[in-house]
Amino acid sequence: MGNMPGFVSIREVGPRDGLQNEEPIPTEAKVRLLDALSRTGVRRIEAVSFVHPKAIPQMADADEVWRRAERADGVRYSALVPNIRGAQRALAAGFTEVEVVVSASDTHNRRNINRSTDESLDDVAELVGLLHDAGAQAEVIVATSFGCPYEGDVDPVRVAGIVDRVARDGADRVAFGDTTGMATPRRVREVVTAVRDRNAGIPVLLHFHNTRGTALANLLTAIELGVTEFDASVGGLGGCPYAPGASGNLATEEAVHMLHDMGIDTGVDLAALIEAAELAEELTGRRLPSGVLRAGPRTRLTPLAS
Repeated sequence: MGNMPGFVSIREVGPRDGLQNEEPIPTEAKVRLLDALSRTGVRRIEAVSFVHPKAIPQMADADEVWRRAERADGVRYSALVPNIRGAQRALAAGFTEVEVVVSASDTHNRRNINRSTDESLDDVAELVGLLHDAGAQAEVIVATSFGCPYEGDVDPVRVAGIVDRVARDGADRVAFGDTTGMATPRRVREVVTAVRDRNAGIPVLLHFHNTRGTALANLLTAIELGVTEFDASVGGLGGCPYAPGASGNLATEEAVHMLHDMGIDTGVDLAALIEAAELAEELTGRRLPSGVLRAGPRTRLTPLAS
């Protein structure tokens, strides 16, 4: 292995990306989970998304959740928005870090928001300007960066071209979404290399799903390439509406557990995080896929029978 970083920053996305793909839970339960995660030492949390309630009923109470949440010092909270209206709502709620999604795959983008990728990129340019005028930062998430459930492989050059465009339009950072878990270490290497060759300066974050069991391998590959920012979801919450039966995001406690054993700090208290995962399992009423939630950390020993 090459030089490993001393610190990896994890953005916890369970309250938004995780819960968005679960059966709706009450507002109070969402606030409990968000507050529990705020106390784990995680530095960044994607708290809510401001989308039309008919599109995603799980996020219909976003304003109320955010109003009732305890904001922890030292935690950066962000919101996801689909369009200008969502961005205006996020700004009105007081968010200063806002994410917008565009799909690298035209078919996925049309299925998701009924527009072509190019049309969405025009909207993103306007949205970035609106956010900057309000003193907020704009992150562009490129979904289906490693493959599309409708089109199959996505050319890394196409992904890099989208980054060219959003960088020109002023995006503060970019993220690459493995929307239905099609990434493998090889494809992570190809995408990160293609983007870095053309836009070495823009901050990069990767968002992996564990649909096909490759999330931790992808994380390690990205770290070896110098990436130090990742999304993860407590308990492995979530899935994807376009990948039926798919498991959710990379589980935060699995990522933290592996990184800490490698001597890489995350700032996260693993025991508190596992407690938050237990709470997530209780609130959603289903068994979550995280192995560390099931088995505990590798330091948890099995007592000998007397």
